Amino acid sequence: MNKAPENVTPLNHLDGLDGLPAWLPAIAAEQPHPLLFATVSGAHLYGFPSADSDVDLRGVHLLPVEQVIGLYEGDDTITRTWRREGVEVDLVTHDLIKFCRLLLTRNGYVLEQLLSPLIVTSSPIHEELRAAAPGCLTRHHAHHYLGFARTQWTLFTKSRELKPLLYTFRVLLTGIHLMRTGEVVADLTRLYADAPPYLPGLVEAKKTAEHGTLPADAPDTAALETDVHRLTAALEQARDTSHLPEAPTAKRTLHDLIVRARLAAPHGLC
Repeated sequence: MNKAPENVTPLNHLDGLDGLPAWLPAIAAEQPHPLLFATVSGAHLYGFPSADSDVDLRGVHLLPVEQVIGLYEGDDTITRTWRREGVEVDLVTHDLIKFCRLLLTRNGYVLEQLLSPLIVTSSPIHEELRAAAPGCLTRHHAHHYLGFARTQWTLFTKSRELKPLLYTFRVLLTGIHLMRTGEVVADLTRLYADAPPYLPGLVEAKKTAEHGTLPADAPDTAALETDVHRLTAALEQARDTSHLPEAPTAKRTLHDLIVRARLAAPHGLC
C-alpha cells in the first residue's frame, strides 16, 4: 500500500453517519492508494435509505507519480463490490486528475459525492476541493439532472418500483434548487418545499424495502406524470433564468491543487 503524503493525512469524520456501519473508516484505510476522501452516496445521501440498502462509498485516490507519468499507468478508476457483515458495499474511487476533470464537466454525481455531508474519511485536499466546488457549477448542470430524471422515470414506468420514482423526483428537485440558489442539496427530505404533498409518504414507504413497489394508496400514474412534467418544466425555467455561469471558473485552482498534491506524493512503490 502506498503511504499518503503529509498533506493528505486522512481525517476520519464519524459525525452524521448514524445508522451506518462503524467499520466504514476501516475500508478507507484498506485501499491500495491513499484516499483523499471517501463519502457515502446513494440512498443514504438522498434521504431515503431502506433497511436493506447497500452502502455506496465514493471517493478520490491519489496515484503515485510513477503511475501517472510512466509507461505503467495506474487505475484512474477503481471499482469494487462486496459484502461485509451482511451489508453490501459498493466502492468507486477516481484518481485526483480524473475526478477534477469530471468536476469541470456538467457531472452532478461528482459534485454530490464531493459535497456529501456523510464523510467517512477526509483530508486537507478534500477540504480544498470542497472550497473549489462553487467554481465548478454552471447552468449546464441542469442537463445532467434532466437526463437522469428521464432515465429514472422510464425505469419506473417499466418496473413500478418506488426507488426509480423517488430518484426521478429527487434529481428534479436537486436540479431546481441548484439552478435557483447555486447550492447542491442531494437530500430529498430537505427539498419538500417544491415537492408534491404525497412525497414524504412515499419516502417513508421506501424505508421498508429497497426494491418495493408503489404503495396501493399512492397517486395513479397519470397524477405522478403530471407532477414530473411540472417539475421538469420548472427545472428548465430555472436553468434559463439561473445566475450560474456558462462555464466553470475553477480550472486553474484545480490544476494548482493537482500539481501540489502529486509533487508531495512519496516516490517509489511499496
